[in-house]
Amino acid sequence: MRHYEIVLLIHPDQSEQVPAMLERYKNIVTAGGGKVHRVEDWGRRQLAYMIQKLAKAHYLCINIECDNKVLTELETGFRFNDAVLRHLTVAKSQAETAPSVMMKAVDREEARRGDDSRRGDDSRRGDDSRRADDSRRSEEPRRAPQEATS
Repeated sequence: MRHYEIVLLIHPDQSEQVPAMLERYKNIVTAGGGKVHRVEDWGRRQLAYMIQKLAKAHYLCINIECDNKVLTELETGFRFNDAVLRHLTVAKSQAETAPSVMMKAVDREEARRGDDSRRGDDSRRGDDSRRADDSRRSEEPRRAPQEATS
């Protein structure tokens, strides 16, 4: 059996159905004698370009070990599921079980958002006032340097 990493882009309106979809795909893999090594939900993220007039999508990453028959069944399911906007399957040389770089970035963003909410609105006020000062400076007319008279 080979190792695969599958990244799915799910329609953002179908985000509530993501756990059920994951369970269905996990069941297909385990029923075929394979293993699921890692499942990561990266959440809704901005797309690099519009897909079907959508600017955001729900991202999932699944690392599995299965045979070719099970992989074909999964990819056929992705193709005929309207909620799956795009899918990418990459063959790996070994099982990936550690958190991916993308998941670490998601965790950092969530931690940062948690820190901002604990601080309250006072912490953001300083940044806004600095931005306002910068914009006022940029709106001031530029004066030509005056020549020195001696």
